[in-house]
Amino acid sequence: MIKVLDGIKVLDFGRYIAGPYCAALLGDLGADVLRIERVGGGEDRYVSPVLEDGTGAGFFQMNRNKRSLTLNPTKPEGRKIVRQLIETADVVVANLPAPTLKSMGLDLESLHAINPKVILATASAFGSEGPYAERVGFDGIGQVMSGGTHLTGQPDMPQRCLVPYVDFATATNCAYGTLAALMAREKTGKGQMVEGSLLRSALTVSNTYMIEEEVLSLNRQRRGNRAYNGGPSDIFKTADGWILAQVVGNNLFKRWVMLIGCEEWLDDPRFKDDNARADNGEVISAKMNHWCADYTSAEAIALLAENRIPAGEVLSPREVLQDPQVQTMLMPQQYPGLKKSAPVVGPPITLSDTPTDFYRRAPTAGEHSDDILTEIGYTAEAIDSLRAAKII
Repeated sequence: MIKVLDGIKVLDFGRYIAGPYCAALLGDLGADVLRIERVGGGEDRYVSPVLEDGTGAGFFQMNRNKRSLTLNPTKPEGRKIVRQLIETADVVVANLPAPTLKSMGLDLESLHAINPKVILATASAFGSEGPYAERVGFDGIGQVMSGGTHLTGQPDMPQRCLVPYVDFATATNCAYGTLAALMAREKTGKGQMVEGSLLRSALTVSNTYMIEEEVLSLNRQRRGNRAYNGGPSDIFKTADGWILAQVVGNNLFKRWVMLIGCEEWLDDPRFKDDNARADNGEVISAKMNHWCADYTSAEAIALLAENRIPAGEVLSPREVLQDPQVQTMLMPQQYPGLKKSAPVVGPPITLSDTPTDFYRRAPTAGEHSDDILTEIGYTAEAIDSLRAAKII
C-alpha cells in the first residue's frame, strides 16, 4: 500500500512531546523514523512511569512507528555515526534551543555542510529570535504567556490546562511545516529549517481574544466555564454527573428555549444575541442547571441531541476508555513488560487513498541499533566494538 512519506528518512533527536510527536506524525504517514537517544534511553522515556523499569505512559504515544538507536554523540565515533545518518536523511527533528542545536552540530548550517537537502524541523519555547530566545520552557509557559490561562478558571484564581495542548499544537505545526518543506524541496532541490515555538502555538490558539482586546479594550476576566460568546455555554450538573452544553447563534438558542420551555426569552432583550446572552450567562446557566437536575447525563444529552444542540458528558479517564466512540479511535499497543496493551490514540487524521497507519509499537531503548548501523555499512564486529565502548 502506498504511503505519503514512503522513502523519507527522519532522524528524531526530539525529547518530551513537541519533537517526538512531530516525528510520530511523520511516521504515521510512512516515513522511516529513527529515534536517536542516549545510551540507556532518554529522560523522556520515564515521564509518568507505568512499567517497573520506569517507562512512561506518554512514551508509547510519542514514539509509535519508530526505530530506536542509542548513541553517545559526544564521542568521536558517535559523531561519525550521526554524520553518516545525516548524509542519507531527509529530515532532522530536534526541539532544542538554538545554542544547543549549534553545540550538537544540528543547526541548519552544520547539517547543510553534510547534506544540503536535509530539512531541520525544530521547536523551542520562544523561537530563535527576540529577547527570550535563549530561555527554556515547557507547555505551561506557553499557556500562561498567551492570555489563555488568565481567562481560564474561577474569578479568584487562574487555571492552566493540565493537558499539554501547546506541546501537541507545536508538534502538529512542525509536522505541517515539514510536509511543506518537503514539497518545496521538490521545486528547489534544497532543504530548509522549519521552526515552531511553544509561545507562537499558544498565541495562535488565543489570538481571537488578543484581537478583541486590542480593538475593543474589553479587559475580559475569568468566569469559570461560561463562554464569552454565547449561552448557555457552561458545564451543568445532572442527576448523576456533569455535561457541557454549548449554544452559539440564534437558531441554536431558539431550539434550546423551546426544549426547556422558556419561549418568552426569544423576545427578552437580555438574550437578543450571543454577546447579550454571554453577558447574562449566570441567568441562563441557572435555568439550564435547573433543567438538567431532572435528568441523568445520558438522558440530558439524548434530549439535547434530538434537538441538534451540541452537548457532551464530562468523562473521567476511565470513562473515556469505556466510551464506544472513543474505542473506534484507539489502537492497542503491546510493549515488553506491559501487562495490558496501551490504548494509544491512532493518527489524528485519515486519508482515503494513502492511509495513515500504526504499524510499529514504540521501541525499547536501542532495539534497532544493530539494524540501523548495518544499513549504513557497519559490520557485526564493529557494532560489538561500539557497544563495548558504550558508544551505542
